[in-house]
Amino acid sequence: MRTLTGRQIRTDVVVAVAFALCGVVWIAYFGGSSGLGRVDLVPLGFLSGALAFRRLSPGVALAIAWFAAVVQVGTRLQPGFADLAICAVLYATAAYGSRIVRWLGLASAIAGSFVVTVYLVWYLGWFGGVYYLPTLFEGQLRDFVILFVGSMALLVLSWVSGLLMRSRRQGRVAVEREESARHDAEIAEYRVVVEQERNRIARDMHDVVAHTLAVVIAQADGARFAASARPDLAVDALGTIAGVARDALGDVRMLLAELRHDEGSAPQPGLADFDGLMGQLRAAGLDLTVREEGERVALGAARELAAFRIVQEGLTNALRHGAAGAPVQLSLIWAADALHIELVNLLPAEPPTATGASPAVPGPAEAEEPMGPGHGLPGMQERAQLAGGSLVARPDGRGRFVVRVWIPNGASV
Repeated sequence: MRTLTGRQIRTDVVVAVAFALCGVVWIAYFGGSSGLGRVDLVPLGFLSGALAFRRLSPGVALAIAWFAAVVQVGTRLQPGFADLAICAVLYATAAYGSRIVRWLGLASAIAGSFVVTVYLVWYLGWFGGVYYLPTLFEGQLRDFVILFVGSMALLVLSWVSGLLMRSRRQGRVAVEREESARHDAEIAEYRVVVEQERNRIARDMHDVVAHTLAVVIAQADGARFAASARPDLAVDALGTIAGVARDALGDVRMLLAELRHDEGSAPQPGLADFDGLMGQLRAAGLDLTVREEGERVALGAARELAAFRIVQEGLTNALRHGAAGAPVQLSLIWAADALHIELVNLLPAEPPTATGASPAVPGPAEAEEPMGPGHGLPGMQERAQLAGGSLVARPDGRGRFVVRVWIPNGASV
């Protein structure tokens, strides 16, 4: 049985009652001399009940309609107003019934057309009297065929109309589901884009703030110790602090603008800003040695930003967590297909055991090992992966911490 709303049930009951009342009036005025006492009130009652059940349970309604038809044939009643309910029942079997009920409705339409034709022509004697089967095929075959085709057209048309309504309803539901799925996909895509943008801004904010605070702290410590003996150094340190803080303020304002708008209009740092970054860190007390091999190749704005932020975070970590005053080596190797970055700094409380040539630079297939806790190193690794490269950061077992980065250029993608 289908699930109907209270309003639909009330509508079907009201329609059935109104149909029954109209049938009573029809019988009273057109049913003959016996009026309301005639037995054709029985089929009217059953067909009105079938009309009430046509949407709630089309199979039950079809069974009731067949029972009413059998009663009508058994009592030799003429077709009347009540028989119109059969068309509504056949419509309901196609529009609301299950697969079995739907095809039973079509079979009932065809079989009912044959039964009603035989009943009208043979038993009730339409078209000129009562004919037995041999006489029927001699003189009334044409009338029989015409009545059969007309009955089947009426009943099958009712069933086909229900089938068309069912197809239309299913098409409307399919469109609604497609629209709902598209809407859900758009929401999911929007959330992914928003989450990616939030993560990017969080990485940029972390890199800017961590780098700035590391430089400010280093300069402030130097100025505090040099204030009494070397006031000029303290003044220089304060100038460096002011410059770094001013640059950081501009970066933070840019990031906040990106939070308020869809896209930031301010330029992002790239390879051209490496020299300024290294100058800031040297001024903060970092003993930095830079080795660059090969000819610089444009990586694209996104990859240059990733390379800048990775170098910035790596050098800031070396300043904050590396051995105080120990040299830091930065290698930029421009290969034909990628930029290889290697950053080496001494770990605190562990003297270096070897110097010299740097280990081999990583490639795209080099395995990445888990890195330590915190936001800096995971953020560096995520930046490298988003740029299409890889990053490895780990102690090398000789008292040094090594960061190796591989970032492809546009020609290798």
